[in-house]
Amino acid sequence: MNQTYPFYLKLSSILISIVILGFLAIIGQQILIPMVLGLLIAILLMPLCRFMENKLRFPRGLSSILASVFALAVIGAIIYLMSVEVAKLANDWPQFQKQFIQLTDNLQSWISRTFGVRRHEQLTYLNDTLKKSISTGTAILEKTLTSVGYVLMLTGFTFLFSLFFLLYRTHLLKFLVASFTETHHKTVFDIVENIQFMVKKYLVGLFLQMIIVTILSFIAYTIIGVKYNFMLAILTGILNILPYIGIFTALLIGALITFATSGISHVLFIVIAIVVIHAIDGNIIMPRVVGSKVKINSLIVIIGLVIGEMLWGIAGMLLTIPVLAIMKIIFDRVEGLQSWGFLMGEDDEVPVFKTIFDKYFLVKKAKVDKIIADSENETKE
Repeated sequence: MNQTYPFYLKLSSILISIVILGFLAIIGQQILIPMVLGLLIAILLMPLCRFMENKLRFPRGLSSILASVFALAVIGAIIYLMSVEVAKLANDWPQFQKQFIQLTDNLQSWISRTFGVRRHEQLTYLNDTLKKSISTGTAILEKTLTSVGYVLMLTGFTFLFSLFFLLYRTHLLKFLVASFTETHHKTVFDIVENIQFMVKKYLVGLFLQMIIVTILSFIAYTIIGVKYNFMLAILTGILNILPYIGIFTALLIGALITFATSGISHVLFIVIAIVVIHAIDGNIIMPRVVGSKVKINSLIVIIGLVIGEMLWGIAGMLLTIPVLAIMKIIFDRVEGLQSWGFLMGEDDEVPVFKTIFDKYFLVKKAKVDKIIADSENETKE
């Protein structure tokens, strides 16, 4: 016997569940963030593990360790390349500072001529701002050191989680299957297979997109003649992973560095280059490489980005799309949650009460066709 519950009770249960899950996500972010990252990396590395186990006859433990070390080496190589470029920027810091002071002096002169604000008033404002910045310098340094330590800790725990997910993948799958009755086993296997397929395709597409955007950015920066073109190209490719926000951050950083090293004329070319690259990425690269793998509408993505940043900061924004895609796969296959899966997607087919929706729209279309036919007959008469 199917028991129905009133709407207010269902709504209350949903809202209470969302609040509890959000609270648990906040207090458990230290373990949940590396766990989710480790799970995504483990799914991406699973074909490599299977190749080593089936073709090379490696034991599962050895294949899991080698695959995890390979992923860690790739991440370490990217960090090393960025560190080398940042070191070059640090070596040129005196020249960078001199150029910036000269450009600032020119900007002050332009403000004085255009808006009538005297240099003395500008310097007074800048000195007050500088004093406030110096007073909080210790706190900023402490936060910076804490962030570096957090990144190292996050990398280490992500490596361990990916290793153990690869090592115990069969054990975890058996646990998921055993947690449900036999009638739901097929659904569980279907969800797991679709999540693996989606995550692998999405992450590979995202990596290809990052490489393509990095190459296009490097070519554009080289043609313009921007200093630190390699560092800015890598930074643009990495930040482009963040939907909607990353490209503006890359634009701001590139414009500031170019303003201090090359001049205002080059800044305009940088802005045009990044806008063109973003247009190519949004209309050609993204739909062909990444967009076909994840069918989440833009409204849900924006809401997810805001909530992800509120819960987990930058890491939450990076994990938003794959987590939303996993949720949609689950919602589409679980009875009672299919309407939420429809809300998150872009398709027009309604999985719940599909026949009722079809009848409604067919009747509506028939009425419209009848009105058009009657008007045509009246015109002929």
